[in-house]
Amino acid sequence: MEKFEYEKSHSDYIAIAAEENGVNVIGLTRGKDTRLHHTEILDKGEVLIAQFTENTSAIKVRGKAKIYCSHGVIESGSRQGGHP
Repeated sequence: MEKFEYEKSHSDYIAIAAEENGVNVIGLTRGKDTRLHHTEILDKGEVLIAQFTENTSAIKVRGKAKIYCSHGVIESGSRQGGHP
């Protein structure tokens, strides 16, 4: 893969807008073993802009938030939902 193609494929940004206090944003690594490498806690009204990189392959959002990305707007559920 050429450098330009590599940079383009890893340059997607997303914006996460918290709609309640305590929204968790968790960055997960890429590679042989998927690991947690970064966490942020957002309060209502805060926005985090994140980027997929050579180290970040996934971003998990826990709590009520809107995620803005190239695929449109995705709404995550409430922290009170959880697993049964």
